Amino acid sequence: MTTDVILGLLWRSFWETIWMTAASGLLSLVIGLPLGLALVVTGRGGIAEQPAINSVLAALVNGFRAVPFVILLIALIPLTRLIVGTALGTTAAIVPLTIAAIPYYARIAEVSLREVDRGLIDAVRAMGGNRWTIIREVLVPEAMPGIVAGFTVTLVTLIGASAMAGTIGGGGLGDLAIRYGYQRFETGVMIAVVIVLIILVCGMQWLGDRLANRLDRR
Repeated sequence: MTTDVILGLLWRSFWETIWMTAASGLLSLVIGLPLGLALVVTGRGGIAEQPAINSVLAALVNGFRAVPFVILLIALIPLTRLIVGTALGTTAAIVPLTIAAIPYYARIAEVSLREVDRGLIDAVRAMGGNRWTIIREVLVPEAMPGIVAGFTVTLVTLIGASAMAGTIGGGGLGDLAIRYGYQRFETGVMIAVVIVLIILVCGMQWLGDRLANRLDRR
């Protein structure tokens, strides 16, 4: 296999991985952050304490987190076909990636939100602030560095998961490594995929750390 062919395959697979990671990451942020907020505010001592609701949400989150991604990937094939129309391809892989990432990120966001100083919440309450004011003006802004850092970790995890999705036809760098690097014994392709993944993960982690540090008010 010539260098030009390898580079062409790498370029296409790289953008497939970016698409899978970005789409599932965005959906996990949009759904996972409110879910993390719900776990905090309805939990014991929360601003809208609801033990029953909290128990149901926690059970759902823990249930999905307990299932290994490979098993979840296969178990969600019928749902993926229902939503996308096919169980193969880059877009189809976004469905299981998103469902796996939402509870993962929700727990990370929950940890960051729980670390917000209780005194700030009490101060806003004393000034007449309602629940939405506390969430908007205290919880989210104060937890933002942790939320961003947690989202970065989620994106890095999704890169690895997207490579795993490639083993069953999900496309991306994982698919390239399996079909060409492993099945066709193209060692150069396998090495190139590993290098690209390392660079991608390191670059994403660096950007996330920089943004989190900028948002840190301490």
